[in-house]
Amino acid sequence: MQFVVTAMDHTDPEALARRMAQREIHLAGVRELIAQGHFLSGGAILDDHGNMIGSTLHLEFPDRASLDRALHSDPYVAGKVWDRIEVRQVRLVPLTSQR
Repeated sequence: MQFVVTAMDHTDPEALARRMAQREIHLAGVRELIAQGHFLSGGAILDDHGNMIGSTLHLEFPDRASLDRALHSDPYVAGKVWDRIEVRQVRLVPLTSQR
């Protein structure tokens, strides 16, 4: 199953500092998800000034429970970076041609 995850950061004055403190650990987790074949695409959501204010992820897991476990273990959750997380099931256009 494929999912799109939209996670908006907290908006308090320390939110960006928390994000930056957790960023390398978060990206290491993303690299692990890539190696496992779960991470399809993603990146930071930016405000009008180019500041990171959230994340969007395209992920593939066998079921929603597996996805939820992965999200729960993300450093951006434990580090109080992400405030609101929305998950929707999607069907992405394949990046390779299928004949």
